[in-house]
Amino acid sequence: MTSQSQGIHQLLQAEKRAKDKLEEAKKKTGTASGKGKRLKQAKEEAMVEIDQYRMQRDKEFRLKQSKIMGSQNNLSDEIEEQTLGKIQELNGHYNKYMESVMNQLLSMVCDMKPEIHVNYRATN
Repeated sequence: MTSQSQGIHQLLQAEKRAKDKLEEAKKKTGTASGKGKRLKQAKEEAMVEIDQYRMQRDKEFRLKQSKIMGSQNNLSDEIEEQTLGKIQELNGHYNKYMESVMNQLLSMVCDMKPEIHVNYRATN
């Protein structure tokens, strides 16, 4: 009987050790899944924070861009005004001097005075 009770005693101890190992394994996996959950939560929090930072930087960029582009639009308007002014000035000069230049050109072409060129040598 002692061998029987000893065998039962060993069996109970083996069961107890197995039970302890199972509980220990459950604790480890429970902690691991808890770590996994915590890592996932931390990752989600980090993504939210990154999105907020990205939106803030994007807003700042758009403000700076609008300031710069606004000043470029002003420069573009200034250049366009100067160009139109210059075109009007040139048209005014054209209209002012066109008639006198045409008269001068026509008088040079139509009023020819026949003269012998200085380099012409008469051969007799």
